[in-house]
Amino acid sequence: MITKSLRERLSNAVSSASKADRALAAYMLAELGNLPFETAASLAAKVEVSEPTVGRFCRAIGYDGFKDLKNNLRNDMGDQPWLIGDRLRDLQERTKAGEDQLTRGLELEMAALVAVYEAAHTVEWDRLVKRLARAKSVFVVGFQTERGIAQIFAHQLQYLRDKVHLLDLASGNFADFLATEDTQTALVIFEARRYSRNAQLLAVEAKAAGVPVTLITDPYCDWGHKIADEIFVVPTSFNLFKESTAQMASLANLLVNSVFMELGPQVEVRMNKVSRLYGKFTGHGDDTPQNKSDPKQ
Repeated sequence: MITKSLRERLSNAVSSASKADRALAAYMLAELGNLPFETAASLAAKVEVSEPTVGRFCRAIGYDGFKDLKNNLRNDMGDQPWLIGDRLRDLQERTKAGEDQLTRGLELEMAALVAVYEAAHTVEWDRLVKRLARAKSVFVVGFQTERGIAQIFAHQLQYLRDKVHLLDLASGNFADFLATEDTQTALVIFEARRYSRNAQLLAVEAKAAGVPVTLITDPYCDWGHKIADEIFVVPTSFNLFKESTAQMASLANLLVNSVFMELGPQVEVRMNKVSRLYGKFTGHGDDTPQNKSDPKQ
């Protein structure tokens, strides 16, 4: 009898099991390489199920428990490398040096991610985090392809504190920011080449108004250091046909996490309030349907 691999068992569970089992199966499939570093408790916390549910699920797909699943994982993964270093070496060995541009791109992108985490240990980072946590208002803007990163960053920051504004590019004058009477504001700009003319103009105007400016940009920006209070340079060249700003998103996520830590326990009050409001007005895909015809609900 041929024994099914863990991947096959999880794939079956994704389509046929209960809601909790589907969530566990989907997460474990996506994070198969990281399962050796999980415990039943840590896995339960990430998937938002109980620890006994993890054990029951493992038994349901043919293991004695999560520990037994991990003991069999290496065999189930076949010849796949176990740790990230092994996986990278395996990838390099399967391609001749200089012939695989994606392998070189991976190496460059990993180095860029390390650089992003290094930035999070600087004096400039600490200063920015305190400002984003304490300023009366925070304004965020991105131009061209960086608009999406700015939008995500602003919306995530709105979960942690109030008066976070995504600047309106359609107005043509940035009056929602430059004409405000608010004091103690902060401006965060995401921008990469070819740079929008408005990015530099906005930074200059903000600086003249006494507003601290933070610029998150690529290595080719030659005007940011003269204007910005903090400039975080993110590598963008990864041996692809076009520069990638993916690591700007990683930096933005780290920044949101640092602000969360800076705000401390009281941030949970706002996060719970925002979550309740979203549940009341919109809801999530896994919510139990409510009778919305009754205004009391």
